[in-house]
Amino acid sequence: METAMEEVGLSSAKFSALTHLVEAGEALSLSECAKRMTCVRSNITQLMDRLEAEGLVRRVDDPNDRRGVQAAVTALGIERQAAGAKQLARVQKEFAATLADTDREALARMLAAMR
Repeated sequence: METAMEEVGLSSAKFSALTHLVEAGEALSLSECAKRMTCVRSNITQLMDRLEAEGLVRRVDDPNDRRGVQAAVTALGIERQAAGAKQLARVQKEFAATLADTDREALARMLAAMR
């Protein structure tokens, strides 16, 4: 997975952050990003620093909290997330092709049980 993401200039963490922002359809506070990615805020701050340096997100003022900052995905970030999603689909398809039908069904049951 990491190798596939590297082909489009992303890590799994960057892809995950971009996906949350794209799916939200709006800027999110860094605290909300941390909550959605189930990590601590200091990790999100560092991740957003890297994404911002690459032009994939930009920080904007939080309209509801003058002390707060939100992350907004840029057009380049949307493009890169879409490229990452294609890579993810390719890896999943390749993985699924390696499984026998009974193994695929067992995996689906295990994943459903974990939800």
